[in-house]
This record gives sequence, structure tokens and C-alpha cells, in this order.
Amino acid sequence: MEQLFLQYSAIANADLTAWQDFFLKFYRAFLLEDRWQQYITGVGTTLLATALALLLGVALGLLVAVIRTAHDQQRPGHHNPVLGLFNAVAKVYVTVIRGTPMMLQLMIWMFVVFTWSRNATAVGVFGLGINSGAYVSEIIRGGLMAVDGGQSEASRSLGLNYFDTMRFVVVPQAVKAILPSLGNEFIMLLKDTSLLTVIGGKELLYAARGIANRNYEQMFPLFGAAAIYLVLVMIFTYLLGKLERRLRQSDRR
Repeated sequence: MEQLFLQYSAIANADLTAWQDFFLKFYRAFLLEDRWQQYITGVGTTLLATALALLLGVALGLLVAVIRTAHDQQRPGHHNPVLGLFNAVAKVYVTVIRGTPMMLQLMIWMFVVFTWSRNATAVGVFGLGINSGAYVSEIIRGGLMAVDGGQSEASRSLGLNYFDTMRFVVVPQAVKAILPSLGNEFIMLLKDTSLLTVIGGKELLYAARGIANRNYEQMFPLFGAAAIYLVLVMIFTYLLGKLERRLRQSDRR
């Protein structure tokens, strides 16, 4: 293939056939100087960024969900002012994050908050995690509220406090209900990592755009990145479907 590339490169652009032009653009986008390795590196960074952002989102979302659920489940006339303050902060966080564009949030984190940072990828992962936490909190909160309240009352009667009840009784049951939704959140985050390139994050789209700029040709690098994203999403969608089927089977037993 390298000989063909050298042979076709010597031909003037006006004299190239459609096939020769196609081959040259494809070769420059993926094979020249082993550029396919840059796509592989980008995929690795994308998957790592997605996983780290989801972990941060789950940790933050769980905290927010527990605070809001605890506040909502207080008995009439027994309101904790500290819990009320935390609940107000949590509601503002969820409202602001869900009500503003993610790209704008990433730009604020990079160009306003962490102006001293040279690691745009790390800042982007942090921003994605903060954004994900707002959505994950609602997912977890819905799962917690779906657990029969009688089980919480039974746990309290056995001497467990609120947080032990959540830890040992409610959360383990809610996990099964929220796993499919968390899987969907992972897939959404996987696609949203492409926004990191706006602040200089070095993921898959960043690699594709770098190659496109060197080639002065956008189609093949961008189509290649799109194909890789599509394959990744299809793989994780398939795995998520298998997980959902297993969960349904376990419910029937």
C-alpha cells in the first residue's frame, strides 16, 4: 500500500482518478506515519475519561440523592435545619447544572476556574463528572424512592439509624433498579467526551481533528471518529441489553 501511495502522490491532483483520490485521502487519514495509533490512543483516553467521570458522577450523585431523600422523608414537624440547608444547596446544584449547556460548563471550568491548569483533559473529566452527578442524583433518588417505605420503618424499629438503613437495606435494593439507567448515563458520557476537544482535551475527536488539520482534509478523519464512536456505543448498548435481561430473569426467580 505504501508503494501505491508513493505512486499516486506523484500524480498531479487534476489527473487523479476518483479511486486514486479516495485511496490517498484514506491513506493519509489512517495509515501514513501509523496515524491509526493516534485514534487508538484517543479511544483509550475517551474510555478512561468516561469511566472516571461516571465514578465522580455516581459518588456526587449518591451524596446529593441521599441528602434530598432524607430531607423529603422527614416526619412532619421534625425538620432538621442543617439537612434543610444541605438540601437547598443540592437543589441549586442540580438546577444550575441541568439548566446550562455542558459545553459552557466545561469552558467555565477550564478558562475561569482552573486557569492555572495545563491538563485540559483532567479538567474536562472533572467537568463531565460534575455534570453527570446532577443527572445521576435524580436516577439514584428515583431508585431510592421506589423502595417500599415499610422496609425503612422495619429497619428503624430494629434499631438502625437512617444512614445504616440506607446503606444496608435501601441502597442494595435500589441498585438493581438504577443499573440500566446508569448504563445509559455511561453511554451518554461516552459521546459527551467529544466536547473535551473544545477546551483542548486530548481524546478521540481531538486526535481526528489534529490529523484532519495536518492533511487539510476533514472528511476521512471525522468520519473515522464517528464510526469509532458508533461502534463503541453499539458495543456498550449490547452489553447493557444483556445486563437488563439478566436483571429481569433474576426478578422472575
